Amino acid sequence: MPIRLPAAARTALRRAGRILAAEQIALSRLRPIQPRTVLYESFAGNGALCNPEAIFRALLADPDFADLQHVWALSEPHAISALRREFRGVRNVRIVRRGGAAYWRALSTAGYLVNNATFPPAFGKRSGQVYLNTWHGTPLKLMGFDMPGGAIESANTLRNLLAADYLLAANPFMTEVMYEGAYQLRNVYRGSIVEEGYPRIDRQRMTDAEASLVRAELARSMRMPLADRRLVVFAPTWRGSSFQSPDADLAHLADQAERLQSELGDDAIVLVKTHQVVHELARRIPSLQRLLLPQTLPTNVLLGVADALVTDYSSIFFDYLATGRPIGFLVPDGDAYAAERGTYLPLDELPGPVHTDPAALGSALASLMAPDAARHPRYDEWAERFTPYEDGGATARVIDVVFRGRTEGRRVRTATRDGRTRLLFYLGGIRMNGITTSAVNLLNSLDPERYDVTALMALPRGETTRRNQQRLHPGIRQVFRIGGMNGLKVRQLARRVADVSTDPLRAHRRLGHRTLWHDEWTRIFGSAKFDWVADFSGYSPFWAHLMLHSPRAVRAIWLHNEMAADRERTVGGRQPFRHSLGRVFAMYRAYDQLVSVSPALTALNRDELAAYAPADRFRTLRNLPDAVGAPSPAPRQSDDSEHGLVEGWRTALAEPDRRRFVTVGRLSTEKNHARLIRSFARVHADAPHTQLFIVGGGPLAGMLREQVEQSGLDAAVFLTGPQDDPLSIMRRSDCFVLSSDYEGQPMVLIEAAQLGLPIVSTAFGSAEGALPGDAMHIVPRDDDALASGMRAFLDGDVPPTSLDVAEYTAEVLAQFDTLMPDPGSSTA
Repeated sequence: MPIRLPAAARTALRRAGRILAAEQIALSRLRPIQPRTVLYESFAGNGALCNPEAIFRALLADPDFADLQHVWALSEPHAISALRREFRGVRNVRIVRRGGAAYWRALSTAGYLVNNATFPPAFGKRSGQVYLNTWHGTPLKLMGFDMPGGAIESANTLRNLLAADYLLAANPFMTEVMYEGAYQLRNVYRGSIVEEGYPRIDRQRMTDAEASLVRAELARSMRMPLADRRLVVFAPTWRGSSFQSPDADLAHLADQAERLQSELGDDAIVLVKTHQVVHELARRIPSLQRLLLPQTLPTNVLLGVADALVTDYSSIFFDYLATGRPIGFLVPDGDAYAAERGTYLPLDELPGPVHTDPAALGSALASLMAPDAARHPRYDEWAERFTPYEDGGATARVIDVVFRGRTEGRRVRTATRDGRTRLLFYLGGIRMNGITTSAVNLLNSLDPERYDVTALMALPRGETTRRNQQRLHPGIRQVFRIGGMNGLKVRQLARRVADVSTDPLRAHRRLGHRTLWHDEWTRIFGSAKFDWVADFSGYSPFWAHLMLHSPRAVRAIWLHNEMAADRERTVGGRQPFRHSLGRVFAMYRAYDQLVSVSPALTALNRDELAAYAPADRFRTLRNLPDAVGAPSPAPRQSDDSEHGLVEGWRTALAEPDRRRFVTVGRLSTEKNHARLIRSFARVHADAPHTQLFIVGGGPLAGMLREQVEQSGLDAAVFLTGPQDDPLSIMRRSDCFVLSSDYEGQPMVLIEAAQLGLPIVSTAFGSAEGALPGDAMHIVPRDDDALASGMRAFLDGDVPPTSLDVAEYTAEVLAQFDTLMPDPGSSTA
């Protein structure tokens, strides 16, 4: 009986495995580039397939390239066995198992990289490598950012495309709709797009003798006689959004194939071609086993001998257009698929009969396969549009461009540039806080006709961060940092020690850490270029440092608070930002713009941080408001039990004849909620009909709850915990109160002004000018003064605030325009 290790031990072993793998990658990247070695990979190692396979065979057969070493990265056992059999004894062809140490050595050192999908997240192209990404078909179904949830699902795909020196397009539609549109490469991709047809489609062209050999091999591998029967390939798409999570609902395929067969007659045979990522799952279904076409035979070779094709939404039909033979479309879930995933072209305009019933499609296809039958009316138009360059010479032309460097007379182009200024924002952890709200509001408000906007984030892990990520306008390019910085652990440790103990910028120059940072930027962005780069978060030394390694651009960093005070903030007896913000401050001198969120805050930061940057680099950009919509019928429910809370505050919020004060913010020292509770206690003693709602979570929640209990205010002061919809509570309140010692420009003040609430605030350093006008009632930072301010509201002496959102937004966006570089300074 096997020994089962404790969970902690299993976790430790997994961590040790990841560390060992990272060290293997780092060591591999220290080896010299082998300029005459080509690494090929298809569909994450599922076979020697698609465009890489066609390019491989052409290079192997060309005497001009006899010196090349060819390496295939494979993971599928049958594919490994088949390739080994075919090339046994061929000294310049070898196989590495995808993910192993030999794989990473080959991937890190091969002079040429050819892939039809993506290399893993740890991959970063090195200087001296040439990366050709061929992709794997013209898309019918929505791709990239166009598909639901596509930004996150496409994270590694976008990273690979940006890293590629060459992208292969079968036609202009693929360039414009997929590369430039769906993956938003317009303006930022600096490699070359090769529109010369698809090498894999060349494999469909064969002589009668070659076709007979293929049919004989097919009969042998499937153990069935094909004789003179006409071959109909049934190739449905796979139902997933990434290769890592395919939908494996395959059992119905055998029934569909049988019903097609019944209408096509005995002189035809219907065989099923599944996508590589679900083939192994399909092999386990007994009713499908006898119908499954082998994965070891390239798809386009099969298409070359097929007499007809049946598919649904698979890009395979675009390839088959080059044969001139009939295509049928079986779409039993057409309406649902179009709604859930979506297609670029209407299903009722496809170049063949479209049916939801297999028998009806079989009957229509039989007519098209009859001797002397005319092609479908839309067939020739589609063939001209989507296979314009498929003359059998695509492979030779692609090799000319990539391996010989010959571009003259070839269809090689760059991604479209439309003249917009290219902006990059690092948004931080996109947790539910004011920084995230202000970032989302700003990015969503920028003029898309003027600015090409990219948002850089860590990959969202929880529901809240995903929801914040989804608030970004779909036209904003989203890049996620997946994987980690490459480099030996000893170098990483030395980098961290040097960053903490010395000036980070001097350390990376003196100790050779510049390469680590450069490689990490390249791993994330490839060759992408931006005109203006901003660390909008402004708190992380890692990200502040990384943004300085962008290619030449204007660089900005946000100062959301009185940063010198924030550095000294004490939480639970500790100063969590003292060292990290000290390192960020040390990098200010390398930034062109240090942006504070109000004029008063700019003045404070300019004075207090004068030792770190020249005065003329301190700039101002106010926060933009969130759209405050119509009130919801009740505050959105959250799980108060997580925060040790009870439902009492919900009941209190509905009590009649109460005057309610409300504050919203993180329960941390700079907000000084303890002062607010003490001040409210004095007000409540004279005005028992008053209530105070404190909305938010944070490290001081327990201490504040204890303070409320000890003050005997349980029935009047309510800590609601963090809420998804704090505006619902604010709408049911009468006055907003802020008791902070220091702030930036609190987003919650803007929201309170939009709701028309009277505002009482302590005189934190940037309080003056935190809102346009002087409607906010500002009092000194002490208990008596804050209590007097709250009494002034009860006496009717604090008027409601207001905010002309359109005018204010226009002013802020005009301010933003002044941060932009001179248009003439942009580079390609």
